[in-house]
Amino acid sequence: MEFIDYYKILVIDKNATADDIKKAYRKLARKFHPDINPNDKEAHKKFQQINEANEVLSDPEKRKKYDQYGKDWQHAEQFENQRQHRQGQETYTGGDFSGSDFSDFFESMFGGGAGYQQAKFRGHDLHAELHLQLTDVLKTHKQTLTINGKGIRITIPAGVENGQVIKLRGYGAPGVNGGPSGDLYITFLVEDHPNFKRVGHNLFVTVTLDLYTALLGGHTTIETLDGKVKMKVNPETQQGTKVRLKGKGLPIYKHEGHSGDLYVTYEVKLPTQLSDEQKALFTKLSQLK
Repeated sequence: MEFIDYYKILVIDKNATADDIKKAYRKLARKFHPDINPNDKEAHKKFQQINEANEVLSDPEKRKKYDQYGKDWQHAEQFENQRQHRQGQETYTGGDFSGSDFSDFFESMFGGGAGYQQAKFRGHDLHAELHLQLTDVLKTHKQTLTINGKGIRITIPAGVENGQVIKLRGYGAPGVNGGPSGDLYITFLVEDHPNFKRVGHNLFVTVTLDLYTALLGGHTTIETLDGKVKMKVNPETQQGTKVRLKGKGLPIYKHEGHSGDLYVTYEVKLPTQLSDEQKALFTKLSQLK
């Protein structure tokens, strides 16, 4: 596996503090974010590398292993176990496991030496983010993600939640010495909608009614995520009245054919810039108590 210099990716040196790493990551993540570079494949690849570098270097334990073992840092524990086993053998036979012997052993583990059985190690896991609009979760569909220059077509289930993570087995980094590949973890980031508030699989929206419709009743047309709906308004509808539209929410994750509800809150708008005639009518109405 090709070595990736995480320090170089974040444009920091090896003595960088945790705060330095955080600042560098935020600066670069904003610059190469997919929302800012929607059609730039190189920027997308750079964004994924930045996230990977931050994930490793911001974790003290992972950073320590990375500094010591480089590209094979995720196999540090297996290596130490193998090294201790080899040390035990050398001690038993009176050998001296140090210096060039140590280097030869490391090479034999990770593909260099011929005198020792090569160990197979699983590749490390990869992590990616997929940004979605709220309308994207209305139906199950497919999208293509580019991970390390490779296009991966994935299925996005209807009703997926913000922050939900799915695992694609075997789509991570390749293994060492013929070992199995790691897994790919994809985090879905569903953007907030300007009109609808999501709570689970239910949606909430505020709809404005004019005073006359609220008082006398009638109909109003509201926008839902999948089209317009004409609703009956009862006479004398009060400010803050809530009505439920069954099944007009979001699909319930992995429950095909079932959806949440849409809750509509009415906001009564008072008329402004009344004419003299209108004022007179409201004055007369106020006196009919």
